[in-house]
Amino acid sequence: MHSYRAQIIDRHRFRVFASLAILLAAIAPADSQTPLSSPTTPASLTSAQAALTSSQIVDEMLRHNQARADGLKHYQSVRHYEVNYTGYSARIGAKLVVEADYDAVSGKTFQVVSQSGSRMLVDKVLKRLLESEKDAARDKDSTALTPANYKFRLAGIESIAGRPAYILEVEPLVDSKYLYRGRIWVDAADFAVARIEARPARNPSFWISSTAINHQYTRTDGFWLPAQNRSESKVRVGGTAVLTIDYGTYKVIREAPAAAGGS
Repeated sequence: MHSYRAQIIDRHRFRVFASLAILLAAIAPADSQTPLSSPTTPASLTSAQAALTSSQIVDEMLRHNQARADGLKHYQSVRHYEVNYTGYSARIGAKLVVEADYDAVSGKTFQVVSQSGSRMLVDKVLKRLLESEKDAARDKDSTALTPANYKFRLAGIESIAGRPAYILEVEPLVDSKYLYRGRIWVDAADFAVARIEARPARNPSFWISSTAINHQYTRTDGFWLPAQNRSESKVRVGGTAVLTIDYGTYKVIREAPAAAGGS
């Protein structure tokens, strides 16, 4: 009886983390956002910036993000993944260190540097998260932060690390487990998403009662790239699951500018 109960509990744990892996692949893609230029950022908004509507902000965000395809050739970083589950009078966890490479032509590749902890969580959750991220990168349109998938409402303006940012409330047009509802902070100078606080549009699993996601970006060499992610889920049958990602320090290679007078 004890062995059967343990098997049921392990199955519940796996379903919780597998659901998190799918959701995180959609909400935290490691594609860059880049400004069209790199102006000096004032501590406050100009009157023109303050007068922008949510539609204008989103339009500028999309326009700046599109420039990434021309501006970023390659990046590399070493990520640290960690997942922990506390419940059923037990605690299990796992860690994964991964070398991540992005190439504008070939896409993303991941190389596992080290792993530790629960074998089940490493193989069935963390490594699955890597595969889900690559899959999501191949189908960006269905999960992209665009008017095709979301409604946007300007909720305010505040400073993040000394840079003014627009706060937009985002509401998905459909209740998909690959979309989310919550708030995004859009840098007012670069029109790049600097922060996301959200929850799934649709619960990805019966076993999860609620999930809170916090995702932060960092500005590196003019590009905005994922910095940290923390997702905490309350499990319906008891316990808490926490997944964290530290995206590390980036080595960025820009697209070389065309030579003057070249053909």
